[in-house]
Amino acid sequence: MSKFNSDKVMPRYFAIAVAFTLIGVAIIGKAGYIMTAEKQYWSEVAARLVRDSLSVKPTRGNILSCDGQLMASSIPEFRIFMDFRPGGQRIDTMWTDSVDLICEGLNRIFPAKSAKEFKRDLTKGFEKGARHWPVWKQRIDYGTYTEVKKLPVFRLDKNKGGFHTEEFNSRRRPFGSLASRTVGDMFGAKDTARCGLELSYDSILRGTDGITHRRKVLKNYMSVPVTPPVNGADIITTIDVTMQDIAERSLIDELRKVNGDMGVAILMEVQTGDVKAMVNMTRCADGEYREIMNNAISYRCEPGSVFKPASIMVALDDGVVDTSYVIHTGSGVMDMHGRFMKDHNWRRGGYQDINVARALEVSSNIGVSYVIDRFYYDHPEKYVEGLYRTGIADDLHIPLVGYAKPIIRMPKKNKRGQWLNWSKTALPWMSIGYETQVAPINTVAFYNAIANDGKMMRPRFVKKVVKNGETIMEFPPVVQKERICKPQTVRTLQTVLEHVVSQGLGKKAGSRLFRVAGKTGTAQVSKGAAGYHSGTVDYWLSFAGYFPADEPRYSCIVCIRKSGLPASGGGMSGLVFHHIAEGVMARHIKLSIDDARDPSAAMVPEVKSGNVVAADYVLRDLGVASNRDWGGTGSAGTPVWGRATTGPKAVDLARVNTPKGTVPDVRGMGASDAVYLLESQGLRVRLHGRGRVKRQSCEPGTTLRRGRECVLYLE
Repeated sequence: MSKFNSDKVMPRYFAIAVAFTLIGVAIIGKAGYIMTAEKQYWSEVAARLVRDSLSVKPTRGNILSCDGQLMASSIPEFRIFMDFRPGGQRIDTMWTDSVDLICEGLNRIFPAKSAKEFKRDLTKGFEKGARHWPVWKQRIDYGTYTEVKKLPVFRLDKNKGGFHTEEFNSRRRPFGSLASRTVGDMFGAKDTARCGLELSYDSILRGTDGITHRRKVLKNYMSVPVTPPVNGADIITTIDVTMQDIAERSLIDELRKVNGDMGVAILMEVQTGDVKAMVNMTRCADGEYREIMNNAISYRCEPGSVFKPASIMVALDDGVVDTSYVIHTGSGVMDMHGRFMKDHNWRRGGYQDINVARALEVSSNIGVSYVIDRFYYDHPEKYVEGLYRTGIADDLHIPLVGYAKPIIRMPKKNKRGQWLNWSKTALPWMSIGYETQVAPINTVAFYNAIANDGKMMRPRFVKKVVKNGETIMEFPPVVQKERICKPQTVRTLQTVLEHVVSQGLGKKAGSRLFRVAGKTGTAQVSKGAAGYHSGTVDYWLSFAGYFPADEPRYSCIVCIRKSGLPASGGGMSGLVFHHIAEGVMARHIKLSIDDARDPSAAMVPEVKSGNVVAADYVLRDLGVASNRDWGGTGSAGTPVWGRATTGPKAVDLARVNTPKGTVPDVRGMGASDAVYLLESQGLRVRLHGRGRVKRQSCEPGTTLRRGRECVLYLE
């Protein structure tokens, strides 16, 4: 029998349950009282004790060219907002008295929006009591921000007037779209790196965020720095701005001429592997060519005939043939295991009997494929192993996101001795650049190794990392392969590649001023399952080589993808190579200044507004003037500076010829000087083109209107 006495226990349980219920009701009641009757009191207590940890963004590092020119730099930009209840208090009277003046001032600064529209928009935020109402939706530069900050109410402390900002680091490229895919880009709204060197070296460029505590004491906020931000470091690239510009212009001109779909050009320094220029142009919907993808490192394709020197290098290095070995190409058509191999001139009777050297000079498909098939048919893996020795299949560890390493498959057999991934025709077609996948950067690295007497250098994009003028990290040249073949083999190929240009199919790539070596390539582009001949045939045209051939300084590859005929690697890509080579070599021509001096004439150069220090240096070097008064007018009646100087006075001298309240004349100036002078006068500047200012949209001498946009056209 149970000893539980319900008559005694149940009343106790009931009493406990009632007590807990009453306590719960009391707690809920007290909470409701605090949330309603005492809400204002506790809100004020909480506001006095607010303490936030805020992140302080560092300044992103710069990206510079090999000679120190800015290719990407950070400047502050702002988004502006209004808090209509700063410190929890409304600003009714102050706002009502000043709203008309504020909107008129905003209209002067932002003419695209009327004062009436500003008032309607801001009144809506005022009526809502918004704490973070946008005054202007786009980002503005520092000069515009200072103008806005001068307006009534906005000039007050943000805890009294309510005007506040969000600051961003905006990325600007002084040279516009030049090398844009290599330098990289940013997602502006997120301040995060998108591609190129910006993304690959993001951790170095970005720096480290700082932390500050923001604490409210009574009605004032106090910021207490905890950890200061560490600004990002600068990176010095290998890109040469002038060479990049030459390569871009040469490639785009030819793409427009031949109606090309895509083009790539890479210029590399032979001794170091430094990439001096890399161009990636794609035709957009509007017909213009822009850098959309970094095809130079990511577009793996069948390279075509520029691959043939690698095949012959393997055969020469293995000793199975020499350059005098004769191939009977017949009338230009040969049966290769059931498929017909054709030379480009098969309709004209072919080349008949030619040796190995001549086969490369005229880019004979039969000549190269016959040699490889004849001596490696039974052991194709030895041929592929030889290709691996040449370095053309190496992973170059390119420090850019998107790099695709080559795919050259190795023949494999199963246990029964049957080929798993190979066919009878694989070897002859692989030997002439098909059935492989190689990006242009790997091909130019291979040709660079030939120019460098067999030493393959890894392509280098960044030389060093600099901070506060001190080098904190260096990236020396890296040898990818000490030797890609025997010394005799590389010397033989150097001679043959020079003959390709001097007496073969690559004549248009040559120059009358210096010797050029290289190889043409014209390949049909596969369309996947559709094959090579569905619809209009696409072609991959290329020329790879180096110059000058006797003392190689630079290697270069130019590739063009186009649809339909005519299509010629030597006649199209080779012509671009020619323009790049002559443009680059022209920079190395040094003439004595005495040859250009006319002793019977005395000329005083005209000096226009701009960098006084630089002008003074040039004039002193020419022996014209130095640290003395310059007077009179130039050849067009333009006044010149009054006195050369340095330091703060140089800024004033840049404005000496501009009447107060009028638009300065910046024609003939460099971009940086022109932008500085116009923005210092309150104008907003937009650049179009590269070089010096040829024309300006705001006529010189007209009435100056702050906030007005002035477009500068550079040439």
